[in-house]
Amino acid sequence: MKIIFYPIIALLLATSSCKNVLDIDDLNSLDESKVWNDPNLVNAYITNLYPLFGNWIAGADGNSEQLVDISFPLDAVTVNNTAYKAWDYTTIRKINTAIHKVNESTGLSSDVKNSVLGQALFMRAYMYFNMVRHHGGVPYITVPQDLKKDDLQTPRNTTKECFDLLIKDLDAAIALLPATIEKGSEDYGRIDGNFAVAFKAKVLLYKASPQFNPSNPYGNAYWTEAHAANKTAYDRLKANGYALTEDYAQIAIQEKGPEVVFAVINSYPNKVANWDNGVRPGSESRGPASAVPSWDFVKTFPMKDGKLFSDATGKYHKTNDDFLQSYWENRDPRFDKSIVWNGKIYEVSGKAGKRQYTSVGIAADLDNFGVNPKAKTPSENLSRYSGFFILKNSKLSLKQTEVETQYDVDFVLMRFAEVMMNYAETANETGDFNTALDIMKQIRQRAGIEIGSDGKYGITASNRSEMRDAILAERNIEFCFEGHRFWDLRRARKLNTLNNTTKYGVEAIAINDNGTEMDLDVAVDLAKSYNLKENQFKYSVLQVPNTGNKVNLVPDTYYFFPIAQSVIDKNSKIQQNKDWGGTFNPTME
Repeated sequence: MKIIFYPIIALLLATSSCKNVLDIDDLNSLDESKVWNDPNLVNAYITNLYPLFGNWIAGADGNSEQLVDISFPLDAVTVNNTAYKAWDYTTIRKINTAIHKVNESTGLSSDVKNSVLGQALFMRAYMYFNMVRHHGGVPYITVPQDLKKDDLQTPRNTTKECFDLLIKDLDAAIALLPATIEKGSEDYGRIDGNFAVAFKAKVLLYKASPQFNPSNPYGNAYWTEAHAANKTAYDRLKANGYALTEDYAQIAIQEKGPEVVFAVINSYPNKVANWDNGVRPGSESRGPASAVPSWDFVKTFPMKDGKLFSDATGKYHKTNDDFLQSYWENRDPRFDKSIVWNGKIYEVSGKAGKRQYTSVGIAADLDNFGVNPKAKTPSENLSRYSGFFILKNSKLSLKQTEVETQYDVDFVLMRFAEVMMNYAETANETGDFNTALDIMKQIRQRAGIEIGSDGKYGITASNRSEMRDAILAERNIEFCFEGHRFWDLRRARKLNTLNNTTKYGVEAIAINDNGTEMDLDVAVDLAKSYNLKENQFKYSVLQVPNTGNKVNLVPDTYYFFPIAQSVIDKNSKIQQNKDWGGTFNPTME
């Protein structure tokens, strides 16, 4: 993606020495006929749309139980606020302009046309999918509307029509896109056929889901269609060399690895992201962490045998009290690679042997959590911290001064594990239990979970319903902090998992061998040399946040979010969703 810009620079410098070639917003500043007949400018235009795929967001799962935050206080979503509204017709118009102009162009080769049209058609489908999963059917505009001449009073397409048009766009894109863009190619980072096929399969998974088929969630005919597409995607990508990265900790850190299906390219100093600055403890960052794991989520990681700590049949079964005092022991290896806890070895910023502390009175002020009255300074983090930090996808080599400006790990938008899990889900729902089980075993084998005497890596599901729950739980762990959880619960119609819940953190207080509280001065001295270990603390649970809204309220009306009232005020033909005062049915039924 980077090489195409160099021929453009000379041309644009001739017209404006300060024009950013990556941000060609005003094509009217150039001769439009030349723009749409110049392959370099056309490629620059389409490249300028790639930010729609996003980048690393530390709080991507803040709307689920994974992170500490009350994202859904009373009336968090209304018709009059901006929360959970997806209505980006500005970007749609830019995409439609590209499709229209490139189709009309007489100066572009067929290869350039196909490349640009394939990318643009995929982008249009990608944007509309996000709108549909938010709201149900939307106006599916496929021409660049003229704001002055065209009738903009366009009604919503039905949800079924939108899915049909989504698949039509994706099929057209797949026919035009290069089948595979190799990891070493100069075009790496652009959309290829593998990504498009995998995304189409994901779209059809949503179409079949309980979210869109509430009265027939698992018996509708769309599951057959979804399964065929997901099997095609899985078989194709596997044949093309996609595979699970051997080490779970390296999925993103090992850029261009075998698991990466599509990544947004970051490259210092031209483009960086804010992940490490958002997840690191404050003492190793540029301020307090903006996203931290909850105790509720910490408990959901299995043990090394693949079973929950509370499972009496498990090899590592513990009572709630015992688990609280030793929660870091014998866990699913993904826990160690995803979470930082009090006393854990955390060799960040090149500090060999460093342990991270969260105990108030011992840890740095920007790291601590707790209410220990013996601490000289009370924690100021009781409403934003939990005693845990995110380790996953951190670039530990960055120094404290570099995390805000130099985190340039490529953002992995889709990886092969998701393709596998999507396939497992549709296989299970269409009667192929064994394929679903086999994929689950592969995911857990890579994680490092013990195989067990039955060879099932702790998987106890024995029927379709149990496997359905097992897959959802596995996704919660495998894709933690990647922004999947809320949307998974929503499409499975399990928002009740979040409703009327609060969140918790864990305070650590240093203790002596006999269980009495350690003198804080002694504890501080031990901590300075990293000689205070996690088993030299006692732990207690605290509610987070400790002030303000403490309960998430996630009603069933959130399965489809409302259209903003401001949109309806501008377009009288837009009907509001039926659960929000309107008559529009956003489901497939």
